[in-house]
Amino acid sequence: MNRRPHIYVLNPNSSQIVTDGLDRAVQPLRLSDGPAISCLRLPEGPAGVQSQTDIDTLIPHLRAQAMSVQDDASAYVVACFSDPGLYTLREAVDVPVLGIAETGVLTALSLGQRFGVLSILQASIPRHLRYFGAMGVTDRLAADLAINMGVSELADEKKALQGLTEVGLRLRDEHGADVVVLGCAGMANQRDALEQALGIAVVEPTQATVAVALGRCLLGW
Repeated sequence: MNRRPHIYVLNPNSSQIVTDGLDRAVQPLRLSDGPAISCLRLPEGPAGVQSQTDIDTLIPHLRAQAMSVQDDASAYVVACFSDPGLYTLREAVDVPVLGIAETGVLTALSLGQRFGVLSILQASIPRHLRYFGAMGVTDRLAADLAINMGVSELADEKKALQGLTEVGLRLRDEHGADVVVLGCAGMANQRDALEQALGIAVVEPTQATVAVALGRCLLGW
């Protein structure tokens, strides 16, 4: 009897609020006859991944968590916009491992010519720019701008949407972005409202990445 495929969405921070938001965001991708999708927080992780130190510290714990469900895993999604541990996990397991930054940006490139990124903090931007440079996509980047709210502050959805809208309009009107990527997993619940406010495509990268993982599971890639 064939085992049902299982996609694990790994939230590298310890926030249950963020994990619950991811769970709601991927609900439309749960098909009655499709892969199971489970969202896990990392109890040993930081409350929010906001620095390179956070990333470097959490990777061994993230690897251990991935290995603990390895026998049941058909694919993993690393649900943090810095893609922490992406290459470590790819080295450790023999199923697809996708990062929401990499896949979210590649999705944006299929929806528009110039993508903008909404980051949480100014300190996040240099990490993102290094990553975009490694991906070879900086010539398509309109701008990466911060809303200057920490991960915990995103729980105030009204305040977060206001900040995202204000900065999103700058990406659209001042920098020429025709598609926007949400640069933090904690923004997962904001896509629909923000897309309506901006009038351009908004990529929620965990949704986009789980959709790709779903296709890879179904097609055996």
